[in-house]
Amino acid sequence: MKYLLSAILLFFLIGCKSKQSVATAAANDNTEVSKIINGHYANEHDFKTLSIRANAKYVDDKQSQSINAEIRIKKDEIIWINIKVLGFPVAKALITPTKVSYYEKINSTYFEGDFSMLSNWLGTDLDFSKVQNLFLGKAIDDLTKGKWVSEINEKLYKLSKPSDSDISKEFYFEAANYLLKKETISQASQSRALEIQYPSHKSVEKMFLPNEINIKALQKNNVSIDIEYKSTTFNENLSYSYSIPNDYKAIEID
Repeated sequence: MKYLLSAILLFFLIGCKSKQSVATAAANDNTEVSKIINGHYANEHDFKTLSIRANAKYVDDKQSQSINAEIRIKKDEIIWINIKVLGFPVAKALITPTKVSYYEKINSTYFEGDFSMLSNWLGTDLDFSKVQNLFLGKAIDDLTKGKWVSEINEKLYKLSKPSDSDISKEFYFEAANYLLKKETISQASQSRALEIQYPSHKSVEKMFLPNEINIKALQKNNVSIDIEYKSTTFNENLSYSYSIPNDYKAIEID
């Protein structure tokens, strides 16, 4: 189970080697909210398919596990994940706009359902677009909707939503290309919070992608996932083979 969840939240080793990183810049007081949002969405991801090979480390209150993952994305349609431990396949996942499915070999079990499992596990409502954005380094929420307040925090632009709601959301951007550096979502009444950090980025075929993603989900069980992208390629002809073995047992996830 944990292998798959590591994959679906995907992302990889925090102890990163030297990388080709995109230059960043400090924020200044003269930038308006609309310029920050428009600048972030100007970083378009114009592709048909994306293949990612990554390393990841998963840690919760009971265990720690390092994995390898191959992630294939057919834009806006499919996210396919193959998880390996020590070179051996242990789990596969298939995410579409309507379904989350995975199976794992160690216990011969599988799960098929909607996004409520992922949402409950991470402590925030998720859908296909938000999971895809997570992999691409884009803001989970649609920032063009609603009103935002901007300020400068630790040399980054911070957008937050003025609200008396129980849910608090914050997004942090660097100033050179308005790349997302951190986003946090918290719900005080449920004592849960999600934090996603993008320490560095790279430019691939004129598109920005994360070098690494660090995820922390805090609720009843604390979970952290550190991911490092090892290689990325665009617009290859990819297969998305996925078939749950007949003798696997279905499980339910609260």
